[in-house]
Amino acid sequence: MTTPRQVLASGSRRQGLRARRRRALLWVATHALAVALALMFLAPVVFIGLTALMSDQQALTSDLWPHEWSWANFAEVFEKSALLRWAGNTFLYATLATLFTVVSSVPTAYALARFRFRGRRAAFLLVVTAMMLPPQVVAVPIYLVWARLGLTGTLWPLILPTLLGDAFSIFLLRQFLLTIPRDYTDAARVDGCTDLMTLLKVILPMARPAVAAVALFQFFYCWNDYYGPLLYAGVEQRDLTLSLGLATFKAFHSVQWNLTMAATLLVTAPVIVVFFLAQRVFIEGVTLTGVKG
Repeated sequence: MTTPRQVLASGSRRQGLRARRRRALLWVATHALAVALALMFLAPVVFIGLTALMSDQQALTSDLWPHEWSWANFAEVFEKSALLRWAGNTFLYATLATLFTVVSSVPTAYALARFRFRGRRAAFLLVVTAMMLPPQVVAVPIYLVWARLGLTGTLWPLILPTLLGDAFSIFLLRQFLLTIPRDYTDAARVDGCTDLMTLLKVILPMARPAVAAVALFQFFYCWNDYYGPLLYAGVEQRDLTLSLGLATFKAFHSVQWNLTMAATLLVTAPVIVVFFLAQRVFIEGVTLTGVKG
């Protein structure tokens, strides 16, 4: 025999179930577009991952799910390519370029944001103009300069220019620094700090999100850069970067799509991992960047 307490408990459970269903339907209706876009962007990644684990006979057939999980494809990629050497070259290029870009762009952005000097607006206009200038326009004269210096065939023509700063990084940092109240810098000067000490001890800790965003932008750009290494890295396999090496690997193994997809997954995985680990500070640095002029 059912007691009144059991009836009430059953009714409350049904109400709770209906409330959860209502909240789930409301969430789906609210985020339907975001879910659809997420699935659209994830579909190629899932396709690459599944194809990388297929056999050579099954790859690019109508069967989208691997019959057998061929984990040996990844080992075969390392055997048939200099992937570790390419990864070392890419990591060296991306790390040094990122470090040099941050070190050179932060003081420049600080000067454009805080100092009052003749030609400041013209200098900022020059930075904006450099952002809009395609690199292909100046590729030939710059290549001739590096060729005369004997640095072609290496990655140094791509690393050394970052010592002079990057236009986009300077612009992004300058816009962020403009959002920091001047009261902080004025108080630091009253306490006897020089401009350099103010930058290092006051401004940099507050601008950490923007600096992190600039560093990630530069690192991702260098990691995925294909045009620059194509011009300067040369043709030796030991001198290639991952993007250029992946292109040559695809050319040699174009009929083995499972190996090509496995190599693609190995190349893109580090960038995806780094982004997910640093996405909070990356998004914070981008969203907090002001548009103040």
